[in-house]
Amino acid sequence: MSISKLLNISQRSLFVYQKALEVTSNNIANASDPNFSRQRVDFSALQANTAETLAVGDGVEISDIKRLRDQFTENQIIAYTQSDSYNEKKAELLSNLESVLSEPSDLGLSNLLGEFFNSWEELSVNPENAQLRTNVVQSAENLSNKLKNIYDGFTTLRGDLEEQAVENVDLLNKYVSEIKTLNDEIFRLGVTDSNSNALLDRRDELILELSNIANINVSYDSDNMANITIGGVYAVDRYYSAQFKVVEDNGNLSIQTVDGLSKLKLTKGSLGAIVETANTTIPGYLSYLDSMGNTIVENVNSIHESGYTNTEPPLTGIKFFDGYNKGNLVINSDIKSDVNFIATSADGTNGNNDIALQIAELSNAKIINGQSLVTSYSNFVSGIGNTISMCKLNNESNSLVLQQLEQQKSSYSGISLDEEMTNVLQFQKSYEAAAKLIKVADELFEILLNAV
Repeated sequence: MSISKLLNISQRSLFVYQKALEVTSNNIANASDPNFSRQRVDFSALQANTAETLAVGDGVEISDIKRLRDQFTENQIIAYTQSDSYNEKKAELLSNLESVLSEPSDLGLSNLLGEFFNSWEELSVNPENAQLRTNVVQSAENLSNKLKNIYDGFTTLRGDLEEQAVENVDLLNKYVSEIKTLNDEIFRLGVTDSNSNALLDRRDELILELSNIANINVSYDSDNMANITIGGVYAVDRYYSAQFKVVEDNGNLSIQTVDGLSKLKLTKGSLGAIVETANTTIPGYLSYLDSMGNTIVENVNSIHESGYTNTEPPLTGIKFFDGYNKGNLVINSDIKSDVNFIATSADGTNGNNDIALQIAELSNAKIINGQSLVTSYSNFVSGIGNTISMCKLNNESNSLVLQQLEQQKSSYSGISLDEEMTNVLQFQKSYEAAAKLIKVADELFEILLNAV
């Protein structure tokens, strides 16, 4: 080996191990960043010049500064994050709806239903008593006010969901745009350029943020460009990025591309929970309240119209409710003005209580979905609670899996300070050895010059 070759190998080694120390230092500096991927220096021996006699190689070079990622684990994290975010958001939204019900409490609809029918039973004991008649009207008003309060509360929450959907879509658009920019920059630098590692980390971070919002699918082409669909719609690739908007479509929240040509089919993520609650859950709850309100009006009126009032002369064919409209049980204005218009007698004779008893017995009659009103509503309330519990249970299960996946990811991509410090010592010794070789080469040059 010539002295000049010795010097070249030593100088190259200095550069290589200096760069290795820089990479290791960068790993240590980012040890607390969960989105940072550990970088590893891959070395390769330089081939010797085969024309040389007894060739021994040309030293070492850095073949790659590899970003350590386990793509399978990453894909699993994305999949479970989508479900986890959906269940967490769904439980939150249902809890907000549940709070409107005020159950169980004296102010809950279950109790007020009972009080309404109890007031008729109390009236049957003394049908001509003005105070007991007033109590019937008051209990009907309390029932109507609570039903209206629940209906309006659900409707208000439905309106709030549109605002939440807009906020989520704004984030969606922001992340998609940034991912497209990162795709462009990564392509410009090249798939093997170590300078792209930080960009790749940032892109992975944004993809994970996307999975919190919606159900996504991610694939990568040969140039490591991320191709992403959101809700089955192409969102970004190397050539294209979409933007989305929130649209009211026949009373439903619809997430569409800005040109309106494609609609997202959202099933997961926070946005999936928002859209499902707005389009399916709340309308279903409002429909149930409508069914309950109409059932009360129809059944009470059917009995009440067949009876006779306490007026002089007694009147028949009088409705107790004028109707039902969006949570509002409209009490007959004549009855509100004069409680003697309440019908309690089946034959018009004073003291007859048959009508009051028949209405009181509606409390136990199976008049809605094969159940009594109180039982049906109790099942409605418990159904919401059960769904919340299921969402929370699924959320806990997904969270445990995510913790395990994060541990797997950390074992591969995370920073071990002990391991990095070992590398520092190793690279430092190699650097020092290369520096000594340069000194040896310099001394050999000096000996050679003095010999001339």
